[in-house]
Amino acid sequence: MIATHHQDRLHRPVLVLNASYEPINVCAARRALVLCLKGVAAPEENANMHVHSAHHAMRVPSVIRLLEYRRIPMQARSLSRKNILMRDRYTCQYCQRALGSNELTLDHVMPRSRAGETAWENLVACCHTCNNKKGSRTPEEAGMRLARPPRPFSLHTSRHLMRLLGKSDDQWRKYLFY
Repeated sequence: MIATHHQDRLHRPVLVLNASYEPINVCAARRALVLCLKGVAAPEENANMHVHSAHHAMRVPSVIRLLEYRRIPMQARSLSRKNILMRDRYTCQYCQRALGSNELTLDHVMPRSRAGETAWENLVACCHTCNNKKGSRTPEEAGMRLARPPRPFSLHTSRHLMRLLGKSDDQWRKYLFY
């Protein structure tokens, strides 16, 4: 039980700011801690929790800032499990339950067994229960309905997600422009 709770802390979202304080990404607390330990970033805000090693306790950051400015080119997000889960707000697109990343799978809306592509427009976050219920059928055939049609991840999606995540973390609000 303790290990699971400790893992949850390391998976919590952390807002990443450029050196200019511009929000540029969201990463897991584990990645944020690594960036801080390497001297690439510094914590700007800390959550009210710690992670412990044999000899040290570190506060888990809620917001980190890169110490050197990084130019962020305008580009499409790569298709990945993490980006699909972020786009879908870590919520099953069939039953609407918000879950941790380890409790979600990716579902091909048009099953791969029917030539469904592995693409932004055909992948959604899905809980194990709904994925098993749907099987290799389309949502319509399984009597299931998507919350919203899957779309590619865009800069607008990214900023919108940061704002949504920021609503649950008061420490993010002063860095996000509402």
